[in-house]
Amino acid sequence: MLKLGVPSKGRLMEDTFGWFEARGIKLSRAGSDREYAGRVEGADLSLVLLSAGEIPREMAAGRIDLGVTGSDLVREKLAGWRSDVRELVPMGFGHADLILAVPACWRDCENLDDFAAIARQFRADHGFRMRVATKYHRLVRAFLAEHEIADYQLVDSQGATEGTVANLTAEAIADITSSGETLRANHLKILPDALIHASQATLFASLQGDQAEIDRFLSQLQA
Repeated sequence: MLKLGVPSKGRLMEDTFGWFEARGIKLSRAGSDREYAGRVEGADLSLVLLSAGEIPREMAAGRIDLGVTGSDLVREKLAGWRSDVRELVPMGFGHADLILAVPACWRDCENLDDFAAIARQFRADHGFRMRVATKYHRLVRAFLAEHEIADYQLVDSQGATEGTVANLTAEAIADITSSGETLRANHLKILPDALIHASQATLFASLQGDQAEIDRFLSQLQA
């Protein structure tokens, strides 16, 4: 029996349940909101409820066969993710963009070329690299390397990343946004050519699982 991991709370869990129900498979909690087991009707599956951030690693370890999580989390949590999981179906919800944002008052910073020039000048003026606060170190580092931007340092953000510039712990940020309202409220602007990853909820499969059984389940979903 295949084991499916689904986000354990919030809108992502609700939308996942609705997505499967529209395809004839009913998912539900087994008991209270504190329980992390679930029930499945309409498919030969077992259901576990996990945090969205746990699901990529659980698939990579082979402890679950299928998982629903953000495409950004798979790419961030798993180096060389294609060797651990396969992307089955983009699910059409949970949309969010991982972007690079700078203070709105930086009027001479309108694109990545400007950002690179400002970063070089910042290092020359201050003797250290400009700080970019983020929770997405792997994705941001790869994106900036692709655009040949080197004069920066990533600083880890465990709380509200948008507040790090105002708190003087970073000069710029790279974070997930859906509407941009929180960024604007914190006097930040998105660089238009700095979309690092367009994320959405996606059904993935572990490459350690039974691929023939996974393909049969996928055919059931698409019937």
